[in-house]
Amino acid sequence: MDLAAFIDRYDQAWNEQDVETIMSMHTPDMVFENHTRGVCVEGEAVRELLESTFADQPDLRFRGRRRYIGDDFVVSEWTATATDAEGRRIEWDGLDVFPFRDGLIARKDVYSGSHAPRVLQWAGSTGARHSPGSEA
Repeated sequence: MDLAAFIDRYDQAWNEQDVETIMSMHTPDMVFENHTRGVCVEGEAVRELLESTFADQPDLRFRGRRRYIGDDFVVSEWTATATDAEGRRIEWDGLDVFPFRDGLIARKDVYSGSHAPRVLQWAGSTGARHSPGSEA
């Protein structure tokens, strides 16, 4: 199985916020644990988590940075962008650990810096700014 191609399709489904496609790529008992947010759901409860995540952040997008691929796992480093509740464009880095079983994702462990995102653009501004303290 070409795990790199599989994760390419999975990432595309996330960026399209295509819940059905994402769910079809998981085992029925898949565990989704976001260690940063302290959230852990499994099976069909993953659907509700995805739907609420996409409703809260309709412009959430991911850009891949690096991948590490083994026989039955993928570790994917990424950068996410979204608009926060204050209307600011933000980004943060993270990684997903994906063990596979029977050609599907059996688990997704998420570790990220979403608790302290970088501000790309302040609400109401037209140009990009950096978060305080990021000046050289």
